[in-house]
Amino acid sequence: MVFMKERKKDLFDRIMERPGLRVFEPFYQKHREVLLYLLFGGLTTFISIGSYGYLIWLGVEPLLANVISWILAVLFAYVTNSTWVFEARPQGWGERCRQIFSFYGGRVATLLLEEAILLLFVELLGWNAMLVKVAGQVLVVAANYIISKLWVFRKK
Repeated sequence: MVFMKERKKDLFDRIMERPGLRVFEPFYQKHREVLLYLLFGGLTTFISIGSYGYLIWLGVEPLLANVISWILAVLFAYVTNSTWVFEARPQGWGERCRQIFSFYGGRVATLLLEEAILLLFVELLGWNAMLVKVAGQVLVVAANYIISKLWVFRKK
């Protein structure tokens, strides 16, 4: 019989062991990756939209505000995705660099998608900047998960 190395319990595993939450632990363990991705994706989206809204309120042009909010959100997303969601444990500096560059490369692709959406719907059609940003985030979150799962943090 082959035994798999048990992964180290993290903060979220310990939370699920709390008396009132134990009933949800089997569901959590079965869907852990997706649930954590949705949690951190939601927080990343909050950071992105919150900083974007704040910058718009300050009078920053929408496309520039989006780039700044993207930088803040991606910094948060990389740390949370590599640490908890995909539990990426790169071996050595070279592998870590490949992972970081792949992560940021994927995020640049979805930034360009989001910028195109904002350009079309906000700048050209005059739609509400916040509504378009929120709608665009749905597409961005889905695309980012696919890129991270299949390309950046793929299991070998």
